[in-house]
Amino acid sequence: MPDYQAMRARKHAYIAEIHSFFEDWDFLLTPTVSVAAFPADRLRPARWPEHAWDWIGWAEFSYPFNMAWNPAATVPCGMTSDGLPIGLQIVGRRFDDLGVLQAAAAFEAALPWAGRQPPLDGIGVP
Repeated sequence: MPDYQAMRARKHAYIAEIHSFFEDWDFLLTPTVSVAAFPADRLRPARWPEHAWDWIGWAEFSYPFNMAWNPAATVPCGMTSDGLPIGLQIVGRRFDDLGVLQAAAAFEAALPWAGRQPPLDGIGVP
């Protein structure tokens, strides 16, 4: 029980630190994930070490904000040299879902992606 309480205290301190950051900033922009798209039937990219939490290695930009209850949206912001999409994550203050959606819409309006899609062969999509 003391270990649980210590970890819970660490989690809440971490959340408080994230919320403190947003006292001075409206949004935080990060990559959505740290790797290019990989086959949909895989939990991790090829040649990555296997462990119990396969997604943590490539989703390290998203789970901290899920844990801290911050709204976030992902929008396409480019393509790899192989034509695979690259995502931009827009994170906002807690409860500012509308602001995040408005920022995502503004980004998409400035850099429209309608009609562009990655090649579907070779990434696990039949």
